[in-house]
Amino acid sequence: MAIKDIFEDLKTHREGILAQGFWALLVFRLSAPRKHVKSKIVRIPYFVVNRIMQKFIEVTCGIHLPESTTIGRRLNIEHFGGIIVHGHCVIGDDVTIRQGVTLGNKGAGQLAGAPRIGNRVDIGAGAKIIGNVTIGDDVRIGANAVVLTDVPSHSLAVGVPARIVPDFQNS
Repeated sequence: MAIKDIFEDLKTHREGILAQGFWALLVFRLSAPRKHVKSKIVRIPYFVVNRIMQKFIEVTCGIHLPESTTIGRRLNIEHFGGIIVHGHCVIGDDVTIRQGVTLGNKGAGQLAGAPRIGNRVDIGAGAKIIGNVTIGDDVRIGANAVVLTDVPSHSLAVGVPARIVPDFQNS
C-alpha cells in the first residue's frame, strides 16, 4: 500500500473525505498489506478488523469492493450505491464508476472469468459488464448498458446487449 495512492484517491473524489467512494477505496487500500503479513498473530486480527470494515462499507455505502480485486490509480467511484465488483476483476488507472454498476462473472464458478477494465474508462450508471471481457482504454460505457463482449479502445458501448460504436469524442 502506498500512502500516495490514498492521497490520489482523495484528490480524485470531488467531495473529498465525505465521499463514500473514497471510504470504500480507503478500506480497499488498507486491506492490501494484509496479504503480505507472515505472522498469524498479526494476520488474524488484521483479517477480522478488515472484514468488519468491508461489511461496514457494504452496508453504509452499498459498495462491494473485495481486496482480491486489482485496482489501478485514481479510481473514481462517482456515486455510491449498488456497486458490485468481482474479486478477480482488474481495473486500470483513471476509471470512473457510477451507481448501480456490476463488474462480475457469468457463472457461479470462479472459472467463468471477470472483466478487465482498461485505463480512462467511464462506466455509466446501471451498466453491467459481465464475464471474461476486456474493455480497452478510453472507452465509455453508456448508462444501463449490458456488456457481454470485448470493447476495443476508443469506443462507446450502449444498449442491451451493448453494441459497440466508434467514439469520435474520445479519439
